[in-house]
Amino acid sequence: MFILGNFLLAVAKVLDMLLGAYWWVVIISALISWVNPDPYNPVVKFLRSVTEPLYAPIRRKIGLLGPFDVSPLIVIFGIYFLRMFLVGSLIGLARRMT
Repeated sequence: MFILGNFLLAVAKVLDMLLGAYWWVVIISALISWVNPDPYNPVVKFLRSVTEPLYAPIRRKIGLLGPFDVSPLIVIFGIYFLRMFLVGSLIGLARRMT
């Protein structure tokens, strides 16, 4: 059983790392949206292509709050929840198996 526990621990750590990296992408995307970026810049294109699939459904459901787009904030809360609940649960389960 310890092999499965180690596998779950590795999955949890990789998932935590990926969620942390995506958290930074969302933060950088939100900061760049405050200025008027060049839409043809490769970095801006990458940030928009990575974040828009999550932002668009949130914008459709919630919309804008005045001039503010709250979709990055909701995505950040979702990432935080996944890191605390899902990754924490996987780590706890993995530790019980080893």
